Amino acid sequence: MKLYHSIGPNPAVVDLFLAEKGLEIERVEVDLRGGENRRPEYLKINPAGQLPALVLDGGEVITEVTAICEYLEEEHREPPLIGSTPTERAETRMWTRRIDLGIVEPMANGFRFSEGLKLFENRMRCLPEAADGLKACSRDKQQWLDGQLGEHGGPWICGERFTLADIFLFSFLEFGARVGQPLDEQLEHLVGWRERMRARPTVQAG
Repeated sequence: MKLYHSIGPNPAVVDLFLAEKGLEIERVEVDLRGGENRRPEYLKINPAGQLPALVLDGGEVITEVTAICEYLEEEHREPPLIGSTPTERAETRMWTRRIDLGIVEPMANGFRFSEGLKLFENRMRCLPEAADGLKACSRDKQQWLDGQLGEHGGPWICGERFTLADIFLFSFLEFGARVGQPLDEQLEHLVGWRERMRARPTVQAG
């Protein structure tokens, strides 16, 4: 396998997932800032022009971080980061989807349409007028998630199970902190969760 990789929170999700699995994969760095991902050579690999992309030994290409992580989980079951039973896998996918739609997407687009506008304005349709509202939507869902963590009382998003949902959220909250969207320190359950994430050996090693 070969992982086409770059800076940014999406590749960070796969990096941390691989680290938690104890897997090493050959990496090819793509210059995202320089627009290498928009050139014909890379578009042959991923026509969407996004990173990361996982090229399998047979030549098949898997993109989108959740799909890449799903594939890696299927190939390497231990430790289970999505789930060992249908119920566990459904729960992880549910929370990953909620985090993606409610927190990650508005956060990322809020950045693209404001602080990241110069980088993205010639690469995608940007809506600068929507940036503040998108950032507020992400904050609203973070507050909701803080309440959910308080209700179930477990250390992780899926209670006692450490999963892809934790990896996904952490990678983007760390990104948000670097681009003007820090976690509200008054969200005590999320703050405690973040500190547990930062204490994990894989995060410390990264």
